[in-house]
Amino acid sequence: MKPIKIITTCALAVGLAFSASSFAAAVNITPKLESVTVKHGGKMVKIMRNQNQKNTVNPAFAKTSRKCPPFCIQPAVLAPGVETIAEVEVLDYLKRMNDGDDSIMVIDSRTPDWAAKGTIPGAVNIPWTKLNPAKGADPISIGEIMEDSFGAANLEGLWDYSNAKTLVMFCNGMWCGQSPNNIKNLLKFGYPAHKIKWYRGGMQDWEILGLSTAKVAN
Repeated sequence: MKPIKIITTCALAVGLAFSASSFAAAVNITPKLESVTVKHGGKMVKIMRNQNQKNTVNPAFAKTSRKCPPFCIQPAVLAPGVETIAEVEVLDYLKRMNDGDDSIMVIDSRTPDWAAKGTIPGAVNIPWTKLNPAKGADPISIGEIMEDSFGAANLEGLWDYSNAKTLVMFCNGMWCGQSPNNIKNLLKFGYPAHKIKWYRGGMQDWEILGLSTAKVAN
């Protein structure tokens, strides 16, 4: 039993869920992490990798080439101060949310038709068009999202982001411009870059790794 206790302590140290049954799965997320459980749509959902080692990627994410523009390859660094993260970091943020940290929000920036194909459990859908003045989003509606969802405060026309949430944003993958668009528009409004995290791999990498998806929460 001693090795199991040591492993459990290590997993807690990095803020991720781990149990003594982790090695029951043939396909883990990391050597010490089998799954992460999050709340999604009012229900608890376990995120883990597909255990069928003959499974292939969802056909919706199998296409390698899309017309550029608009589907151009995104850079590794989107903007100064905005951290680019990968799956393990996304799972850590989800775990922290589930443990009661309400200063974090994971956002699916895709349009509803794409989000309906499946999203990351624990994410909320805020389409890129809702934060884009060029797509008809007016300052009032954008302001309502910033206040009601992101925790920013509007002080007589000036934005106070001291209590604003850390936003983890993603879309369809390294060729997708929807989360980059959301991020760039938020930066124009003065949202602090250090409070924005970008999961560049998005749903394509999530699906390629066989991680669990869920229907968009209402």
